[in-house]
Amino acid sequence: MKDILIAITGADLDFDLARSMARIMAQQENGETDCLAWSDTRQEAHSPRSVQCEIKGRPGWEVYGENHGGRLKIVFNGGEYVFIHS
Repeated sequence: MKDILIAITGADLDFDLARSMARIMAQQENGETDCLAWSDTRQEAHSPRSVQCEIKGRPGWEVYGENHGGRLKIVFNGGEYVFIHS
């Protein structure tokens, strides 16, 4: 899986803006894409929600995304928001 790390300063980044930016970047990298998994540490939320465990030190939602075709992980502000796209 390819990682893209993005730092946004000087503007308030919320989940919807980060999600939109991640989708645009994923489309440029992969063409057609789907968001398979995500994390929002501000709201202490992630998807898929049913995956609450850790697997070898990695959160279950991240492992789920990678194992279900995730090819691109886009990380904003050191993990504040993370999106895994196919």
